[in-house]
Amino acid sequence: MKDYFQTRTKLLAWFFAFIGFLVVAQMVRIQYSPQAAAFLQQGDRYAGEYRTLYPERGQIYDRNGYLLAGNTTIYEIGVNLQEMRDPNTIALSLNVVLGLDYALVYDTLTNPPEGLVYVVLQDYVASDRALELQKMRSQLAERYEQSGDLSLAGLDFSAHLQRSYPEQELGSNMLGFVTREGRGYFGVEEKYNDLLAGVPVTVWAPQDPNRAFELPKAPKGTDLVLTVDREIQAAVEEILVNAIADSGAESGTVIVMNPENGEILALVSTPQMDLNQFWTYTEQYKYASDFNRAISTQYEPGSVIKVLTMAAAIDSGIVAPSTTYLDTGYFEIGGGYVYNWDKGAWGPQDMIGCLQNSLNVCMARLASQMGQETYYTYMRRFGLGRPTGIDLAGEAAGRLKTPGDADWYEIDLATNSFGQGIAVTPIQMLTAASALANDGKMVYPHVLYGMVNNGSQYNTPAQVLGTPISPQSARTVSEMLALGMERGNSLALVEGYRIAGKTGTAQIPSESGLYSPDEINASFIGWGPLDNPKFMVYVWLEKPKTEDWASYLAAPVFKDVVEKLVVLLDIPPDEIRQQLASP
Repeated sequence: MKDYFQTRTKLLAWFFAFIGFLVVAQMVRIQYSPQAAAFLQQGDRYAGEYRTLYPERGQIYDRNGYLLAGNTTIYEIGVNLQEMRDPNTIALSLNVVLGLDYALVYDTLTNPPEGLVYVVLQDYVASDRALELQKMRSQLAERYEQSGDLSLAGLDFSAHLQRSYPEQELGSNMLGFVTREGRGYFGVEEKYNDLLAGVPVTVWAPQDPNRAFELPKAPKGTDLVLTVDREIQAAVEEILVNAIADSGAESGTVIVMNPENGEILALVSTPQMDLNQFWTYTEQYKYASDFNRAISTQYEPGSVIKVLTMAAAIDSGIVAPSTTYLDTGYFEIGGGYVYNWDKGAWGPQDMIGCLQNSLNVCMARLASQMGQETYYTYMRRFGLGRPTGIDLAGEAAGRLKTPGDADWYEIDLATNSFGQGIAVTPIQMLTAASALANDGKMVYPHVLYGMVNNGSQYNTPAQVLGTPISPQSARTVSEMLALGMERGNSLALVEGYRIAGKTGTAQIPSESGLYSPDEINASFIGWGPLDNPKFMVYVWLEKPKTEDWASYLAAPVFKDVVEKLVVLLDIPPDEIRQQLASP
């Protein structure tokens, strides 16, 4: 009997050992079978999920490292219904801290849609408000454990980033803004949206919280360093705001550029807006072109265009500064007449007097002497009628009518020469005139100084758009403009510095094409110091009400800007610079 049980035990042991061997063999076979990979994929399918990670948007700095556009942490406030204990306390707390409607929150929490386990109550909550609620939750949690009364259990906070502008309105027209969908509109934010936003990445994210460290981070968007100087930008904005208040103008624009390399040091246009409240855009701007008039609004510039007409005449060799003519007060061309701004005859004039006194008749004579082909060839060389390519979104092209266009007439040759019947943007006019301040070389205007990515900075090189005139012609016209300002005791003169510049007063045409004597555009363009220009300034006041002439409106604004510039750019007066330069 004993042998029977021993034999039976051995048989059972061998049987189970054989079964175990088969199980192990099957496991090994499965692990190395062609189906093994499929089994592993089935397992991984429930171990994680694909997630799209969005990078942190790149930041924007001025040339000296001041932050102009960054990111701030905000919160989505929601409730996990499975963990919620006291909807009354949650609704009351959100009413007090966030101003939400108590009854609506309470009803949402107590009567959620079927199957819903998480309710979003408010997004884009400022961090200080979210921290206040978190503190309340912690305090009530301690009290709840002791008394069993109040609780904010289930209240959840999900942090994410939102674009922020620490300077609020500063540089708003140039920067543009980013909506909550993460898209940039206008200015730098739109032009460089793809660089700033970075590239979203889709990754396999483990659901196991202990493996959270395995979740990769999306590469941050590219940081941008602008050519703009925050101190100059702030000073120019203040000057322009005061000028608009004093003149009663509807709007204004000021651009400051380095004529040697095209770097924009300041760009101001009104009205401005707090970029942190981008949703107010439609309340402040009727048309998209109103957001940044410096690049998007085209208008008849008036007499500032005369600097280009004179440059073309000097460069083509038809006149010299000392060339004289007899100004009779009118000029006949194409069956029509053009007159000087005061309808007066100025008698014998040289070309310096022509610029100093801003004589329309003189300019019409010069354009006529050059002829259609030569005159318009020069204007195209100066870039009129096409965008400058400035790296800001929304640039307008302007309009240069030329022979052959359906709406061009022979008299347009004369009127175009002194700024009527031609449309430019402020940045277009400034770029064209940069050839006069930069020895004949017209520079590419830009606001991007450099890009910072992966710890390295890549700077934007200066670019030349063309050489419409010779260096000698550029220096000659600049000297003529400076002499004209000095002889006329211009209100744009800055003590200690020789400046070249020109006013522009243009009547505004109506839809019917007739010019209104009651509405004008007042402009001024200038650069200096004359012997080595380091800045160019363009001023435009739209529809001022206190004066009728740019010499009393825009010229003083130019002077105020330059007096700030020479300090902020550390440019000594001419006499001191020349003494330092002499051996």
